[in-house]
Amino acid sequence: MNGAESLVRTMVKGGVDVCFTNPGTSEMHFVAALDRVPGMRCVLGLFEGVVTGAADGYFRMKGLPASTLLHLGPGLANGLANLHNAKKANSGIVNIVGQHAVYHIGYNAPLTSDIEGLARPMSSWVRTSPDSKSVAADGAAAIAAAKSAPPQIATLILPADTAWNEADGIAEVPAEQQRASYSPQGVEQAAKILHGDGEGTLLLMTGSALSEKGLALAERIAAKTGCTVMGPTFRPKMARGRGRFSIDRIHYVIENALPMLAKFRHIVLVESDDPVAFFAYPNKPSMLKPEGCDVHRMTSWGENSVAALEALAGAVKASARDVKPQALAELVKPTGALTFASIAQAIACAIPENAIMVDESLTTGRGFFPPTAAAAPHDWLQNMGGSIGFSTPLSIGAAIACPDRKVITMVGDGSAMYTIQSLWTQARENLNIVTIVFANRIYQILRGEFDNVGAGEPGQRANDMLRLDRPTLDFVALAKGMGVPGRAVTNADEFNKALTEAVAEPGPRLIEVQM
Repeated sequence: MNGAESLVRTMVKGGVDVCFTNPGTSEMHFVAALDRVPGMRCVLGLFEGVVTGAADGYFRMKGLPASTLLHLGPGLANGLANLHNAKKANSGIVNIVGQHAVYHIGYNAPLTSDIEGLARPMSSWVRTSPDSKSVAADGAAAIAAAKSAPPQIATLILPADTAWNEADGIAEVPAEQQRASYSPQGVEQAAKILHGDGEGTLLLMTGSALSEKGLALAERIAAKTGCTVMGPTFRPKMARGRGRFSIDRIHYVIENALPMLAKFRHIVLVESDDPVAFFAYPNKPSMLKPEGCDVHRMTSWGENSVAALEALAGAVKASARDVKPQALAELVKPTGALTFASIAQAIACAIPENAIMVDESLTTGRGFFPPTAAAAPHDWLQNMGGSIGFSTPLSIGAAIACPDRKVITMVGDGSAMYTIQSLWTQARENLNIVTIVFANRIYQILRGEFDNVGAGEPGQRANDMLRLDRPTLDFVALAKGMGVPGRAVTNADEFNKALTEAVAEPGPRLIEVQM
């Protein structure tokens, strides 16, 4: 067998059996190996940002890494923005990047670049296989890194001659690193803080703490001690809906975030980091916690936060008997005009049982949380790195990881255009994804940021950089051209009907909400 085949066999044996790909010439031996080795599902993306975003979504829902196959440095560079988002979400991914043959690199052909240099900022593990005999072992090491605790993005660079030359065989993936437990001292300190000043304490949670079980434990702790539980502004995955503890998230807008945190004298971090502003703004703080507030870390990424919360609940003697039912918003299908409030109500009413909600709605979606607490139980996924164009690719990976669950993607029109090619892959794979595009014909979030940074009143040229018109984008036509049925809605009644039909039908659908 050649090096490429030894790598594919190693990956399949190591549990990496999905490959999101956009290959080129240097990867053709890997592509050929996919025909000879059973067990690897291959999913083609028409842009590398779709490929890397899909791998992020797969890991978030499956808890196991997928692989990507990318073409040389430019192919990797095209995928870096969504690798940035994946790194911020602590997603494990194995990137395979083709390289020129070793003997060809010195000729400085047009596609020659520093692939390792491009990979390192977004990858925790980077290696170039020096020869075909090393490929399988290097692949096994990459898989081990992607499965570690916390997970890593691993990038293996595969020169073309190491792919086509003869290799020894497949390699065993080292035993998976067990997820670290937690620091008993961290739990003891958190219990001491809660005993001394429960009402002045915030539990700031993300990661595994936002699972259904983690939230239930936090609800008991809050009911017993009087502490407040919140999440950061953005989270990789969160259990939500009826029967699950509904918590607030720190608001994106500084003027709203500061009063949310003003009363706290202690913040206990459960996989979270200190609350900071998304950007720097003139005469506004970067750190959102109040002056004099003490911050204590209970768990870090890669630790068992559910076990830590269970221990904390025991330490403060919290139980299910302490919990009182939460008051939830009433869900009523809206009528009339499309407003932020009516859109939120319509979506909350339409969420099916066990749905996966992928949220890149930005300005439109800031009001979605109150009503969705009363929706059917679901998972909520968000952009962790701030690089837009993550949601439609992420939904591909989530749908492939969980084929029996409906995925609903909420995205602004500007963000949707970054990775609109995702619709083609959704159609090709017949994935159960409903894409809702909020078409307000403007980068609305940037219009708000223009004011926030004190840039003055935008003139004609500035407005031209923010508006999405001349021509107006037609998302229904774009979707049709890529094989996805779509429809546009202009009022709440049309939106309700479109959602009901799209959720009920198998395969991909698109709804353009014209605002």
